[in-house]
Amino acid sequence: MSTNLTPTVRSVFRGPLGAMTLAAQGATLVGVWFDGQKHQPDPSTWPWAPESPVLTAAAAQLEAYFAGTLKKFSLPLNLGGGTAFQQSVWRQLLATPHGQTVSYGAIAKALGRPDASRAVGAAVGRNPISIVVPCHRVVGAGGALTGYAGGLDRKTALLQLESTV
Repeated sequence: MSTNLTPTVRSVFRGPLGAMTLAAQGATLVGVWFDGQKHQPDPSTWPWAPESPVLTAAAAQLEAYFAGTLKKFSLPLNLGGGTAFQQSVWRQLLATPHGQTVSYGAIAKALGRPDASRAVGAAVGRNPISIVVPCHRVVGAGGALTGYAGGLDRKTALLQLESTV
């Protein structure tokens, strides 16, 4: 976990696929979760800070993404909330372009760990910055739609938005 002592603050983005909790530490985005998403921490202890510049920017970019006008996010991210392996997977996700998908196996190979597809899957499922770090673009072997911590219906909708389904 992150050793950052900067307090986490939050706001909410209400998008077409439901409410999402946005979280920041200082000037960096540390979380974007659909409400009820698997592995979502309990945000109730984080102070409400909708005026946070990074949370305001995240909400504006998510709005543009859902409107179809934003293809690549440009937000300061803090991926320090995971293990070194998880962080490497999340960085690899950032390399997957809008409108394309990648398999768990391809990520494992890109990381030099070709037998680690299951570990990649576990790391993808723990991605704390949904949509911005595009875990929805990961598919199973042969392009099969597999798990998504925010729900397969949302994964399908996100891929449709990006025209990959």
